[in-house]
Amino acid sequence: MDRFQTMQLFVRIVELGSFTKGAEDLELPRATATHAIQQLEKRLGTRLLQRTTRQVKPTPDGDAYYQRCVRLLADLDETESAFGQSLASPKGKLRVDLQESLARRFLLPHLGEFCSRYPDIELEIGMGDRFVDLVREGVDCVLRAGSPRDSSMVLRHVADKPQFTCASPAYLEKYGVPASLADLAQHRAVNFLSSATGRRIPFDFIVDGQPQSVLMKGSVSVRHADAYLACCLAGQGLIQLPRYNAQADLAAGRLVEVLGAWCPPPMPVSLLYPHSRQLSPRVRVFVDWVVERMRDAPL
Repeated sequence: MDRFQTMQLFVRIVELGSFTKGAEDLELPRATATHAIQQLEKRLGTRLLQRTTRQVKPTPDGDAYYQRCVRLLADLDETESAFGQSLASPKGKLRVDLQESLARRFLLPHLGEFCSRYPDIELEIGMGDRFVDLVREGVDCVLRAGSPRDSSMVLRHVADKPQFTCASPAYLEKYGVPASLADLAQHRAVNFLSSATGRRIPFDFIVDGQPQSVLMKGSVSVRHADAYLACCLAGQGLIQLPRYNAQADLAAGRLVEVLGAWCPPPMPVSLLYPHSRQLSPRVRVFVDWVVERMRDAPL
C-alpha cells in the first residue's frame, strides 16, 4: 500500500471511528488496514489513533496528521481534475443520498443517461429525508429539499419548485373550505416533523409579498413525504407540498387546492457536499448532471 492509499485509509478510519468500517469503505481486509496503520505510526514515530472498545479516535498528533491528509488528498483531486481526461472520464465509487420524492420524480427515470455518459463511475445511492453526516458516513453528496443550515458544507442551489396547500374532498366536506388564513384556527393539519429538531414545521404563506407562518394543530405528525401525502388523502388534515409530488392526485380530484391566493414560497432544492470533495471529478459531473435534470424538468 503506497503513502497516498495509507492516507486515504487513515482519513476514513478517523471519519468513521472504526478500523473495520474504514477497511470496508475502501474494500480492504481488516488485517491489511491494521498493518498499514501500524507501519504508518512506526514510520512517523508517533501514535496517531487511540483505540477503545467502542471507537477509534485520533490522538492530538493524529488529529493534526488527519487535517493535513485531508488537504493533501483534496489537492491531489484538484490536480487530477485539472486535466481534461480526468474530468471527461471520471472513475471510481460515488456515494450519494437523495431525497426520495425528488429522486423518483426527476432523477431515477433518467439514471441510465448518467451511467451511459460516465460508465466508469460506480454509483451507490441512498434515499431518505434524514440528516446525513457526509464525512462520517462516507457520502460524497446529498440532494435535499428545503433550506439546509449546515455551513460546513458546500451548497449548490439546484432549483425552486412551486408548492401549494391542499386537502382531501372528505376532509373539506367535514371541516369546510378555509377562505382565509384566520380560518386555519378552526382546521387541522397533518404536521411534518423536522428531521433536525423533531419539531412541527409551520405552514408558510406569502401575504402581500411578505412571508407569514402558521403553526397548526393536528392529531397526526409524520417524518416521511409518502406518509405525509397518504395521511392527507385519508382525510387527516391540510398539508403543504410541492406540486410535482401530488400533480396526479390533484388532477384526479383526490386532492383539492385551498388558499390559492396565499401560496407558500417555492421550495428550494440543493446539493450539499464536503469542502474536501468539491473538486472531485466524480462529484463535479454528478452535480452538473443533477442541475441539468432539475433545470429542464417541468414543475
